[in-house]
Amino acid sequence: MSSADTSRRVAFETIRAVNESDAYANLLLPKAIARAGLNTADAALATELTYGTLRRQGTYDAVIQIAADRGIQEIDPAVLDALRLGVHQLLSTRVASHAAVNESVELARSAGSRGASGFANAVLRRVSRDTPGEWMSRVAASARSDDERLGLVHSHPVWVVRAFRRALAAEGRADELEALLTADNAAPRVTMAALPGLAELPEDARHTPYSPFGFRLGGGDPERLVRESGGTVRVQDEGSQLAALALTRALPAQPGEVWLDLCAGPGGKTAVLAAEALQVGARVEANEVSHARAGLVRQAISGIPLEVPVSEEDGRVRPGAGAYDRILVDAPCTGLGALRRRPEARWRKSPADVAELTQLQGELLLSAIGGLRSGGVVAYVTCSPHLGETAGVVSEVQRAFGGSLEELDAREVLRAISGAEPDLPAQKDGSGRAQLWPHRHNTDAMSITLLRRP
Repeated sequence: MSSADTSRRVAFETIRAVNESDAYANLLLPKAIARAGLNTADAALATELTYGTLRRQGTYDAVIQIAADRGIQEIDPAVLDALRLGVHQLLSTRVASHAAVNESVELARSAGSRGASGFANAVLRRVSRDTPGEWMSRVAASARSDDERLGLVHSHPVWVVRAFRRALAAEGRADELEALLTADNAAPRVTMAALPGLAELPEDARHTPYSPFGFRLGGGDPERLVRESGGTVRVQDEGSQLAALALTRALPAQPGEVWLDLCAGPGGKTAVLAAEALQVGARVEANEVSHARAGLVRQAISGIPLEVPVSEEDGRVRPGAGAYDRILVDAPCTGLGALRRRPEARWRKSPADVAELTQLQGELLLSAIGGLRSGGVVAYVTCSPHLGETAGVVSEVQRAFGGSLEELDAREVLRAISGAEPDLPAQKDGSGRAQLWPHRHNTDAMSITLLRRP
Protein backbone atom coordinates (compact mmCIF):
# COMPACT_ATOMS: atom_id res chain seq x y z
CA MET A 1 0.00 0.00 0.00
CA SER A 2 1.43 3.40 -1.00
CA SER A 3 1.69 6.25 1.50
CA ALA A 4 -1.15 8.08 -0.29
CA ASP A 5 -3.32 4.96 0.00
CA THR A 6 -2.52 4.82 3.71
CA SER A 7 -3.60 8.46 4.02
CA ARG A 8 -6.89 7.60 2.31
CA ARG A 9 -7.39 4.62 4.63
CA VAL A 10 -6.77 6.81 7.70
CA ALA A 11 -9.24 9.41 6.39
CA PHE A 12 -11.85 6.76 5.60
CA GLU A 13 -11.61 5.09 9.02
CA THR A 14 -11.87 8.46 10.76
CA ILE A 15 -14.92 9.44 8.71
CA ARG A 16 -16.49 6.07 9.48
CA ALA A 17 -15.96 6.56 13.23
CA VAL A 18 -17.41 10.08 13.06
CA ASN A 19 -20.55 8.97 11.22
CA GLU A 20 -21.01 5.59 12.86
CA SER A 21 -19.97 6.25 16.47
CA ASP A 22 -20.30 10.03 16.88
CA ALA A 23 -16.54 10.30 17.32
CA TYR A 24 -14.86 13.70 17.10
CA ALA A 25 -12.52 14.08 14.15
CA ASN A 26 -10.25 16.57 15.93
CA LEU A 27 -9.61 14.01 18.71
CA LEU A 28 -9.49 10.84 16.61
CA LEU A 29 -7.52 11.90 13.54
CA PRO A 30 -4.20 12.83 15.23
CA LYS A 31 -4.12 9.45 16.96
CA ALA A 32 -4.88 7.64 13.70
CA ILE A 33 -2.11 9.55 11.92
CA ALA A 34 0.38 8.66 14.67
CA ARG A 35 -0.59 4.97 14.58
CA ALA A 36 -0.12 4.88 10.82
CA GLY A 37 3.29 6.57 11.08
CA LEU A 38 2.45 9.11 8.37
CA ASN A 39 5.07 11.70 7.47
CA THR A 40 4.21 15.42 7.35
CA ALA A 41 3.01 15.41 3.74
CA ASP A 42 0.89 12.27 4.11
CA ALA A 43 -0.55 13.51 7.40
CA ALA A 44 -1.56 16.73 5.64
CA LEU A 45 -3.27 14.69 2.91
CA ALA A 46 -5.17 12.58 5.46
CA THR A 47 -6.24 15.75 7.28
CA GLU A 48 -7.45 17.48 4.12
CA LEU A 49 -9.34 14.39 2.95
CA THR A 50 -11.01 13.91 6.34
CA TYR A 51 -12.05 17.48 7.04
CA GLY A 52 -12.84 18.29 3.42
CA THR A 53 -15.17 15.31 3.14
CA LEU A 54 -16.91 16.08 6.44
CA ARG A 55 -17.35 19.77 5.59
CA ARG A 56 -18.86 19.08 2.18
CA GLN A 57 -20.79 15.94 3.12
CA GLY A 58 -24.20 17.45 2.43
CA THR A 59 -23.20 18.56 -1.06
CA TYR A 60 -21.55 15.21 -1.83
CA ASP A 61 -24.64 13.34 -0.68
CA ALA A 62 -26.70 15.35 -3.19
CA VAL A 63 -24.19 14.49 -5.95
CA ILE A 64 -24.18 10.80 -5.01
CA GLN A 65 -27.98 10.70 -4.94
CA ILE A 66 -28.13 12.09 -8.49
CA ALA A 67 -25.30 9.86 -9.81
CA ALA A 68 -26.66 6.70 -8.16
CA ASP A 69 -30.30 7.51 -8.92
CA ARG A 70 -31.28 6.41 -5.43
CA GLY A 71 -31.62 7.95 -1.99
CA ILE A 72 -28.52 7.93 0.19
CA GLN A 73 -30.53 6.17 2.91
CA GLU A 74 -30.66 3.17 0.56
CA ILE A 75 -26.85 2.92 0.41
CA ASP A 76 -24.84 0.91 2.93
CA PRO A 77 -23.33 3.46 5.37
CA ALA A 78 -19.75 2.24 4.94
CA VAL A 79 -20.05 2.29 1.14
CA LEU A 80 -21.60 5.75 1.36
CA ASP A 81 -18.59 7.04 3.32
CA ALA A 82 -16.24 5.58 0.70
CA LEU A 83 -18.27 7.33 -2.00
CA ARG A 84 -18.17 10.63 -0.11
CA LEU A 85 -14.40 10.38 0.14
CA GLY A 86 -14.14 9.57 -3.56
CA VAL A 87 -16.43 12.41 -4.62
CA HIS A 88 -14.42 14.85 -2.52
CA GLN A 89 -11.25 13.84 -4.34
CA LEU A 90 -12.93 14.09 -7.73
CA LEU A 91 -14.64 17.46 -7.22
CA SER A 92 -12.49 19.35 -4.72
CA THR A 93 -8.87 18.17 -4.97
CA ARG A 94 -6.17 17.70 -7.57
CA VAL A 95 -6.01 13.94 -6.99
CA ALA A 96 -5.96 12.10 -10.31
CA SER A 97 -9.40 10.77 -11.23
CA HIS A 98 -8.24 7.18 -11.73
CA ALA A 99 -6.59 7.13 -8.28
CA ALA A 100 -9.65 8.68 -6.60
CA VAL A 101 -11.97 6.14 -8.25
CA ASN A 102 -9.82 3.04 -7.85
CA GLU A 103 -8.88 3.58 -4.21
CA SER A 104 -12.41 4.56 -3.18
CA VAL A 105 -13.77 1.46 -4.92
CA GLU A 106 -11.26 -0.63 -2.98
CA LEU A 107 -12.39 1.00 0.29
CA ALA A 108 -16.01 0.25 -0.60
CA ARG A 109 -15.14 -3.36 -1.48
CA SER A 110 -13.35 -3.92 1.83
CA ALA A 111 -16.14 -2.34 3.86
CA GLY A 112 -19.30 -3.35 2.02
CA SER A 113 -21.15 -6.33 0.59
CA ARG A 114 -20.26 -8.38 -2.51
CA GLY A 115 -21.78 -5.91 -4.96
CA ALA A 116 -20.33 -2.82 -3.28
CA SER A 117 -17.28 -2.43 -5.53
CA GLY A 118 -19.27 -2.55 -8.77
CA PHE A 119 -21.83 -0.08 -7.46
CA ALA A 120 -19.13 2.31 -6.17
CA ASN A 121 -17.23 2.08 -9.43
CA ALA A 122 -20.32 2.95 -11.47
CA VAL A 123 -21.24 5.94 -9.28
CA LEU A 124 -17.75 7.41 -9.15
CA ARG A 125 -17.12 7.00 -12.86
CA ARG A 126 -20.43 8.78 -13.47
CA VAL A 127 -19.28 11.64 -11.23
CA SER A 128 -15.85 11.80 -12.89
CA ARG A 129 -17.33 12.40 -16.36
CA ASP A 130 -18.51 15.94 -15.53
CA THR A 131 -16.88 19.05 -14.06
CA PRO A 132 -17.39 20.31 -10.51
CA GLY A 133 -19.29 23.29 -11.92
CA GLU A 134 -21.69 21.06 -13.81
CA TRP A 135 -22.37 19.01 -10.69
CA MET A 136 -22.98 22.14 -8.59
CA SER A 137 -25.49 23.33 -11.18
CA ARG A 138 -27.34 20.02 -10.97
CA VAL A 139 -27.33 20.10 -7.17
CA ALA A 140 -28.62 23.68 -7.09
CA ALA A 141 -31.36 22.83 -9.60
CA SER A 142 -32.62 20.01 -7.36
CA ALA A 143 -33.48 22.43 -4.53
CA ARG A 144 -37.06 23.43 -3.76
CA SER A 145 -36.27 26.79 -2.11
CA ASP A 146 -33.44 29.30 -1.93
CA ASP A 147 -32.51 28.20 1.60
CA GLU A 148 -32.40 24.58 0.45
CA ARG A 149 -30.24 25.59 -2.53
CA LEU A 150 -27.78 27.36 -0.22
CA GLY A 151 -27.80 24.38 2.11
CA LEU A 152 -27.05 21.90 -0.66
CA VAL A 153 -24.42 23.97 -2.45
CA HIS A 154 -22.68 25.04 0.77
CA SER A 155 -23.25 21.82 2.71
CA HIS A 156 -25.28 23.11 5.68
CA PRO A 157 -28.58 21.76 7.02
CA VAL A 158 -31.44 24.03 5.96
CA TRP A 159 -32.35 24.88 9.57
CA VAL A 160 -28.78 26.12 10.15
CA VAL A 161 -28.94 28.26 7.00
CA ARG A 162 -32.16 29.85 8.28
CA ALA A 163 -30.69 30.42 11.76
CA PHE A 164 -27.64 32.12 10.25
CA ARG A 165 -29.85 34.25 8.02
CA ARG A 166 -31.83 35.50 11.04
CA ALA A 167 -28.69 36.18 13.08
CA LEU A 168 -27.14 38.24 10.28
CA ALA A 169 -30.43 40.05 9.67
CA ALA A 170 -30.39 41.09 13.34
CA GLU A 171 -27.35 43.19 12.39
CA GLY A 172 -28.79 44.35 9.08
CA ARG A 173 -26.30 42.12 7.23
CA ALA A 174 -28.46 39.35 5.74
CA ASP A 175 -26.63 39.87 2.44
CA GLU A 176 -23.52 38.27 4.03
CA LEU A 177 -25.12 34.83 4.37
CA GLU A 178 -23.37 33.22 1.42
CA ALA A 179 -20.00 34.63 2.54
CA LEU A 180 -20.56 33.08 5.98
CA LEU A 181 -21.48 29.67 4.55
CA THR A 182 -18.39 29.79 2.33
CA ALA A 183 -16.17 30.68 5.29
CA ASP A 184 -17.54 27.73 7.27
CA ASN A 185 -16.16 25.41 4.59
CA ALA A 186 -12.66 26.89 4.57
CA ALA A 187 -9.96 25.33 6.75
CA PRO A 188 -9.15 27.82 9.54
CA ARG A 189 -5.61 29.06 10.00
CA VAL A 190 -3.93 28.12 13.29
CA THR A 191 -4.26 31.00 15.76
CA MET A 192 -2.18 31.11 18.93
CA ALA A 193 -2.02 33.04 22.18
CA ALA A 194 1.01 34.14 24.21
CA LEU A 195 -0.50 34.57 27.66
CA PRO A 196 -0.10 38.17 28.88
CA GLY A 197 2.75 38.68 31.34
CA LEU A 198 3.90 35.07 30.93
CA ALA A 199 5.09 34.69 27.33
CA GLU A 200 6.44 36.76 24.47
CA LEU A 201 5.50 36.47 20.83
CA PRO A 202 8.05 34.52 18.75
CA GLU A 203 10.23 36.55 16.42
CA ASP A 204 8.51 35.36 13.25
CA ALA A 205 4.99 35.76 14.68
CA ARG A 206 2.39 38.03 13.13
CA HIS A 207 -0.11 39.74 15.43
CA THR A 208 -3.76 38.89 14.92
CA PRO A 209 -5.97 41.96 14.37
CA TYR A 210 -7.91 42.11 17.62
CA SER A 211 -6.41 40.22 20.56
CA PRO A 212 -3.40 41.98 22.14
CA PHE A 213 -1.62 38.64 22.58
CA GLY A 214 -2.95 36.64 19.64
CA PHE A 215 -0.61 35.67 16.82
CA ARG A 216 0.00 33.38 13.88
CA LEU A 217 3.30 31.74 13.11
CA GLY A 218 5.19 32.51 9.94
CA GLY A 219 6.27 28.87 9.87
CA GLY A 220 7.35 26.02 12.09
CA ASP A 221 5.53 23.58 14.33
CA PRO A 222 2.90 25.14 16.65
CA GLU A 223 2.81 22.07 18.89
CA ARG A 224 6.56 22.24 19.51
CA LEU A 225 6.20 25.88 20.53
CA VAL A 226 3.39 24.97 22.92
CA ARG A 227 5.47 22.20 24.52
CA GLU A 228 8.56 24.35 24.91
CA SER A 229 6.57 27.19 26.49
CA GLY A 230 5.33 25.00 29.34
CA GLY A 231 1.75 26.02 28.61
CA THR A 232 2.16 29.80 28.46
CA VAL A 233 1.80 29.69 24.67
CA ARG A 234 -1.18 27.81 23.28
CA VAL A 235 -3.33 27.25 20.23
CA GLN A 236 -6.50 29.30 20.76
CA ASP A 237 -9.03 30.92 18.46
CA GLU A 238 -8.90 34.72 18.61
CA GLY A 239 -12.61 34.84 19.40
CA SER A 240 -12.02 32.68 22.47
CA GLN A 241 -9.26 35.04 23.62
CA LEU A 242 -11.55 38.05 23.19
CA ALA A 243 -14.40 36.40 25.08
CA ALA A 244 -12.23 35.96 28.18
CA LEU A 245 -10.76 39.46 27.85
CA ALA A 246 -14.23 40.97 27.55
CA LEU A 247 -14.85 39.85 31.14
CA THR A 248 -11.49 40.84 32.62
CA ARG A 249 -11.42 44.25 30.92
CA ALA A 250 -15.12 45.18 30.90
CA LEU A 251 -14.41 47.43 33.88
CA PRO A 252 -11.11 48.33 35.59
CA ALA A 253 -10.13 45.39 37.83
CA GLN A 254 -9.20 45.89 41.49
CA PRO A 255 -6.74 43.85 43.57
CA GLY A 256 -8.46 41.16 45.60
CA GLU A 257 -11.31 40.57 43.18
CA VAL A 258 -12.55 36.97 42.90
CA TRP A 259 -13.41 35.59 39.48
CA LEU A 260 -15.15 32.36 38.47
CA ASP A 261 -15.08 30.45 35.19
CA LEU A 262 -18.36 28.58 35.62
CA CYS A 263 -18.26 26.19 32.62
CA ALA A 264 -14.50 26.01 32.26
CA GLY A 265 -13.74 22.96 30.12
CA PRO A 266 -11.44 22.51 28.29
CA GLY A 267 -9.68 25.43 30.02
CA GLY A 268 -8.43 27.80 27.33
CA LYS A 269 -10.41 30.76 28.63
CA THR A 270 -9.54 29.80 32.23
CA ALA A 271 -5.87 30.17 31.33
CA VAL A 272 -6.47 33.68 29.97
CA LEU A 273 -8.40 34.62 33.13
CA ALA A 274 -5.56 33.31 35.31
CA ALA A 275 -2.91 35.23 33.35
CA GLU A 276 -4.98 38.41 33.57
CA ALA A 277 -5.59 37.85 37.30
CA LEU A 278 -1.86 37.71 37.92
CA GLN A 279 -1.54 41.17 36.34
CA VAL A 280 -4.09 42.81 38.65
CA GLY A 281 -3.87 40.76 41.86
CA ALA A 282 -7.19 38.93 41.47
CA ARG A 283 -8.09 35.34 42.38
CA VAL A 284 -9.59 32.81 39.97
CA GLU A 285 -11.71 29.73 40.55
CA ALA A 286 -12.93 27.30 37.89
CA ASN A 287 -15.78 24.84 37.68
CA GLU A 288 -16.50 22.06 35.20
CA VAL A 289 -19.20 19.48 35.82
CA SER A 290 -17.59 16.86 33.54
CA HIS A 291 -14.78 15.01 35.30
CA ALA A 292 -12.86 14.41 32.04
CA ARG A 293 -13.12 18.05 30.98
CA ALA A 294 -12.17 19.20 34.49
CA GLY A 295 -8.95 17.25 33.97
CA LEU A 296 -8.36 19.22 30.77
CA VAL A 297 -8.85 22.46 32.71
CA ARG A 298 -6.23 21.45 35.27
CA GLN A 299 -3.86 20.59 32.45
CA ALA A 300 -4.54 23.91 30.67
CA ILE A 301 -3.62 25.99 33.73
CA SER A 302 -0.73 23.84 34.93
CA GLY A 303 1.92 26.19 33.51
CA ILE A 304 0.49 29.33 35.13
CA PRO A 305 1.96 30.42 38.50
CA LEU A 306 -1.42 30.98 40.12
CA GLU A 307 -3.39 28.53 42.22
CA VAL A 308 -6.73 28.00 40.52
CA PRO A 309 -9.00 25.57 42.36
CA VAL A 310 -11.13 23.49 39.99
CA SER A 311 -14.47 22.16 41.26
CA GLU A 312 -16.72 19.62 39.50
CA GLU A 313 -20.21 20.80 40.45
CA ASP A 314 -23.43 21.57 38.62
CA GLY A 315 -23.01 25.12 37.36
CA ARG A 316 -26.66 25.86 38.14
CA VAL A 317 -25.86 25.78 41.86
CA ARG A 318 -22.06 26.26 42.03
CA PRO A 319 -21.81 30.10 42.25
CA GLY A 320 -23.73 30.41 45.51
CA ALA A 321 -24.84 33.92 46.51
CA GLY A 322 -22.90 37.14 46.14
CA ALA A 323 -19.38 35.68 46.24
CA TYR A 324 -17.81 36.82 42.95
CA ASP A 325 -16.84 40.04 41.21
CA ARG A 326 -16.73 38.54 37.73
CA ILE A 327 -18.13 35.30 36.31
CA LEU A 328 -17.61 33.83 32.87
CA VAL A 329 -20.49 31.69 31.59
CA ASP A 330 -19.13 30.00 28.47
CA ALA A 331 -22.32 28.02 28.15
CA PRO A 332 -22.80 24.61 26.52
CA CYS A 333 -24.29 25.33 23.09
CA THR A 334 -24.88 23.91 19.63
CA GLY A 335 -21.35 24.90 18.55
CA LEU A 336 -22.67 26.30 15.25
CA GLY A 337 -20.04 29.03 15.48
CA ALA A 338 -17.14 26.57 15.19
CA LEU A 339 -18.14 24.62 12.09
CA ARG A 340 -14.80 25.43 10.42
CA ARG A 341 -13.00 23.44 13.12
CA ARG A 342 -15.70 20.87 13.93
CA PRO A 343 -17.45 20.31 10.60
CA GLU A 344 -19.31 17.21 11.78
CA ALA A 345 -21.23 19.29 14.35
CA ARG A 346 -23.56 20.60 11.64
CA TRP A 347 -24.90 17.09 11.02
CA ARG A 348 -25.33 16.20 14.71
CA LYS A 349 -27.56 19.03 15.91
CA SER A 350 -31.21 19.73 15.25
CA PRO A 351 -33.68 22.49 16.19
CA ALA A 352 -34.81 20.28 19.08
CA ASP A 353 -31.33 20.60 20.61
CA VAL A 354 -31.67 24.38 20.71
CA ALA A 355 -34.76 24.25 22.94
CA GLU A 356 -33.04 21.91 25.39
CA LEU A 357 -29.84 23.96 25.45
CA THR A 358 -31.52 27.34 25.88
CA GLN A 359 -33.19 26.15 29.06
CA LEU A 360 -29.83 25.07 30.47
CA GLN A 361 -28.15 28.27 29.27
CA GLY A 362 -30.77 30.41 30.99
CA GLU A 363 -30.42 28.48 34.24
CA LEU A 364 -26.63 28.85 34.18
CA LEU A 365 -26.84 32.58 33.51
CA LEU A 366 -29.40 33.09 36.30
CA SER A 367 -27.16 31.17 38.68
CA ALA A 368 -24.15 33.26 37.71
CA ILE A 369 -25.95 36.55 38.25
CA GLY A 370 -27.06 35.33 41.67
CA GLY A 371 -23.42 34.61 42.44
CA LEU A 372 -22.27 38.18 41.73
CA ARG A 373 -21.51 40.77 44.33
CA SER A 374 -23.11 44.19 43.95
CA GLY A 375 -21.64 45.80 40.84
CA GLY A 376 -20.24 42.46 39.61
CA VAL A 377 -20.13 41.52 35.93
CA VAL A 378 -21.02 38.34 34.11
CA ALA A 379 -19.91 37.55 30.57
CA TYR A 380 -22.40 35.29 28.83
CA VAL A 381 -20.63 33.61 25.91
CA THR A 382 -21.71 31.06 23.33
CA CYS A 383 -19.82 29.66 20.35
CA SER A 384 -23.05 29.95 18.40
CA PRO A 385 -24.74 32.88 16.67
CA HIS A 386 -28.21 31.30 16.92
CA LEU A 387 -30.52 34.03 18.27
CA GLY A 388 -32.29 31.55 20.52
CA GLU A 389 -29.01 30.79 22.31
CA THR A 390 -27.83 34.39 22.44
CA ALA A 391 -30.33 37.28 22.43
CA GLY A 392 -33.22 35.01 23.43
CA VAL A 393 -31.54 33.67 26.57
CA VAL A 394 -30.40 37.12 27.68
CA SER A 395 -33.85 38.58 27.08
CA GLU A 396 -35.49 35.91 29.26
CA VAL A 397 -32.97 36.47 32.07
CA GLN A 398 -33.46 40.24 31.88
CA ARG A 399 -37.20 39.70 32.27
CA ALA A 400 -36.59 37.47 35.30
CA PHE A 401 -34.73 40.36 36.94
CA GLY A 402 -37.37 42.89 36.01
CA GLY A 403 -35.00 44.71 33.69
CA SER A 404 -32.76 45.75 36.58
CA LEU A 405 -29.56 44.32 35.10
CA GLU A 406 -27.28 46.84 33.42
CA GLU A 407 -25.99 45.72 30.03
CA LEU A 408 -22.54 46.94 29.13
CA ASP A 409 -21.68 47.55 25.48
CA ALA A 410 -19.57 44.51 24.62
CA ARG A 411 -18.81 45.96 21.19
CA GLU A 412 -17.14 49.01 22.75
CA VAL A 413 -15.25 46.76 25.17
CA LEU A 414 -13.85 44.72 22.26
CA ARG A 415 -12.89 47.88 20.40
CA ALA A 416 -11.00 49.13 23.46
CA ILE A 417 -9.25 45.77 23.88
CA SER A 418 -8.15 45.56 20.26
CA GLY A 419 -7.25 49.18 19.70
CA ALA A 420 -8.76 48.60 16.27
CA GLU A 421 -12.19 48.94 14.74
CA PRO A 422 -13.61 45.44 14.36
CA ASP A 423 -16.74 45.48 12.21
CA LEU A 424 -19.35 45.01 14.94
CA PRO A 425 -22.64 46.56 13.80
CA ALA A 426 -25.34 47.34 16.33
CA GLN A 427 -27.96 44.71 17.02
CA LYS A 428 -31.46 45.69 15.89
CA ASP A 429 -32.82 44.78 19.33
CA GLY A 430 -30.77 47.61 20.85
CA SER A 431 -28.62 45.31 22.98
CA GLY A 432 -24.89 45.71 23.56
CA ARG A 433 -24.16 42.16 22.40
CA ALA A 434 -21.03 41.63 20.30
CA GLN A 435 -21.17 38.97 17.59
CA LEU A 436 -17.96 37.76 15.95
CA TRP A 437 -18.06 35.95 12.58
CA PRO A 438 -15.75 33.66 10.58
CA HIS A 439 -16.28 35.54 7.32
CA ARG A 440 -15.88 38.99 8.86
CA HIS A 441 -13.35 38.56 11.68
CA ASN A 442 -11.70 35.22 10.82
CA THR A 443 -12.75 33.88 14.23
CA ASP A 444 -15.33 31.42 15.47
CA ALA A 445 -18.84 32.94 15.54
CA MET A 446 -18.59 33.90 19.20
CA SER A 447 -21.42 35.83 20.89
CA ILE A 448 -20.50 37.96 23.94
CA THR A 449 -22.94 39.70 26.28
CA LEU A 450 -21.88 41.63 29.42
CA LEU A 451 -24.36 42.09 32.27
CA ARG A 452 -23.73 44.01 35.50
CA ARG A 453 -25.58 43.42 38.73
CA PRO A 454 -26.77 46.70 40.26
